[in-house]
Amino acid sequence: MSILDIRAIQEVLPHRYPFLLVDRIIELEEDRIVGIKNVTLNEPYFAGHFPDFPVMPGVLILEAMAQVAGVLVLKQMPDRDRKLVFLATIEQAKFRRPVVPGDQLRIEVKFTKRKPTAAKMQAQAMVDGAVVAEAEMMCRLLDRPAAGAAAAPEPAG
Repeated sequence: MSILDIRAIQEVLPHRYPFLLVDRIIELEEDRIVGIKNVTLNEPYFAGHFPDFPVMPGVLILEAMAQVAGVLVLKQMPDRDRKLVFLATIEQAKFRRPVVPGDQLRIEVKFTKRKPTAAKMQAQAMVDGAVVAEAEMMCRLLDRPAAGAAAAPEPAG
């Protein structure tokens, strides 16, 4: 059962194919969220990572966790169409086992601290109940630039 399907996620996040890495949200609370990423052989990165043993790059697992976190942050904001969530820090990242085509990532994110312009979160990605990756993340909330304006600089990590 989905709380948010892919269309609803696209109303919250600015990401699009091939960089939208969350397929649905199945739980959404004030301080916690659970998202799903179905990993298929059709993902473009598998062509080169690795041709004979396809493995989802760890940085994309982290990005999927950050996108689920972004939904948690933005879904609670009435003016979310005027905001962007930027990843500011990643700490204590650990990868427990490879993620391969056919796996379904269950991504759980919880706030540990929250301010109006920043949030710190604990994230875990699991496959079949086993933790495959985890990290502490901090994000910053910035105003979205007006159409045609230069993009906001990425915060230093």
